[in-house]
Amino acid sequence: MVKHAGTHEKGTFNLSDLMSALKTNPSFSKVGAISLFIGVARGETKEKEVVHKLELEAYPEKADEVLENICKELSDKPGIVDVQIHHLTGTFDVGEELVYVSVAGGHRSSIFPVLQEAVERYKHEAPIFKKEHITDKSGAPKSYWVNEGERHQESTRGLARAEKG
Repeated sequence: MVKHAGTHEKGTFNLSDLMSALKTNPSFSKVGAISLFIGVARGETKEKEVVHKLELEAYPEKADEVLENICKELSDKPGIVDVQIHHLTGTFDVGEELVYVSVAGGHRSSIFPVLQEAVERYKHEAPIFKKEHITDKSGAPKSYWVNEGERHQESTRGLARAEKG
């Protein structure tokens, strides 16, 4: 049985797995709508630099705990039947899926705000780390660890992890 949330090595979890997990919920008969966020590897940075690939790492035990707690808290909101967050780790090419966030509820009006909250919370609370491999505007290849929208060069990797952990 798949948990409501967690980190998964690339290739071990996909959208079909998410849908199967949603349908195993004993209260699924109450669901009238499912909203879904699929995060994918974007091909450019906010600064319009070309992204070639991403590396995603997690502190699995803590990340799984944080993601599961977010899902449990949000599932208690009125009209919500199930919330799931499944984040992939590994190396990703542009366009590949990175994360699945789903909210199932009785009516669409209940699920959209919860979906947005789930996405914002996992991005800020879960110890999941992203390294962008880019070509900067001068044409030079570079790699940066990204933390909450800011780049951190390889030398600050430990600091970024300490802030999250």
